[in-house]
Amino acid sequence: MNPRPDWLLSELERRGVSRRDFLGFCGVMASVLALPKSAGAAIAKAIATTEKPTLVWLEFQDCAGNTESFLRAGRPTAADIILDVLSVDYHETIMAAAGKQAEEALHKVLAEKGGQFLAVVEGSIPTGANGAYCTIGGRSALSIAREVCGQAAATIAIGTCAAFGGIPAASPNPTGALSVADAVPGLKNLINLPACPANAENLAALVVYYLTFHRWPALDSYRRPLFAYGKAIHDNCERRAHFDAGQYVELWGDEGHRTGYCLYKMGCKGPVTYQNCPSVGWNGGTNWPIGCGHPCLGCAEPEFWDRMTPFYRHLPNVPGFGLQTSVDRVGLWATAGVAAAFATHGLVQIGKRLARGVPPSEERADSKGGQR
Repeated sequence: MNPRPDWLLSELERRGVSRRDFLGFCGVMASVLALPKSAGAAIAKAIATTEKPTLVWLEFQDCAGNTESFLRAGRPTAADIILDVLSVDYHETIMAAAGKQAEEALHKVLAEKGGQFLAVVEGSIPTGANGAYCTIGGRSALSIAREVCGQAAATIAIGTCAAFGGIPAASPNPTGALSVADAVPGLKNLINLPACPANAENLAALVVYYLTFHRWPALDSYRRPLFAYGKAIHDNCERRAHFDAGQYVELWGDEGHRTGYCLYKMGCKGPVTYQNCPSVGWNGGTNWPIGCGHPCLGCAEPEFWDRMTPFYRHLPNVPGFGLQTSVDRVGLWATAGVAAAFATHGLVQIGKRLARGVPPSEERADSKGGQR
């Protein structure tokens, strides 16, 4: 049963949040979802007239980086997400209850809202030693994930560890760590939000999309929402023009680095990494790693810890220049190309002069200031 249409605005007013701030939050969600700005009004209406979905947040083999990202989200804030969009009924790190009381809260959700709540899983799920590498309340992470995710309306694997296994699953993977998809196969509505950590704005936008359109967004082959992972970082990067011009940072702190040249030679994995970091940004949208002068590490991609290392060594091939092209030669080719263009331009001009009967000697005289 839906709540009164004005329930959200009344709650926001009680907590000192203005309608303008709320509409601003909805506008941000529209931009993250790559929707027109006018869609913010439709999002606001949908959130205000829909019952807040119950969310259960499980933490397993993780560093709590995604929880930290969630708590420090600047646009929207964690308070926006918790108060305005979600009803977070279980999250070990932020809930007041502990021990048996915390577990009782989880069991209550399963008993009363089975098939209706959202499950968010942070961290990989270890399967070695019969699950003994990660236990909560005497139960293995594998057992808890199968029970909770199996009863959820949808499961969101947040962070690269949950989505793809992450660092715990990197070779040699001593704990037998698996992604949610591999540990609990066959889940209904499994959505991956990889990155190390994931951007909380993408989590909020994912839930807002569901509340607004009553369905989950289109996903790529890795079950990542296309609105956040549909384009390569390379395509939206502010340094892309320098890549195309063959202008690269050669050493940390050199003139190119200070000028904002491409970081490809310094190990940037932007050409093979799909995420919306350039458009959404971090810290309230103020900046992002490449904007700060640090290369992308490819953390949103499967097996990034094995495939993308060494982090500060460039990829062997350059997309767009042929499979066998060496990036170390691209700068030379670009410079040679510019020189060739000027040379060609000069030859064309000389040809035009000769066609009009003007000898090269007079051409040189004209170039020193005379006009004919």
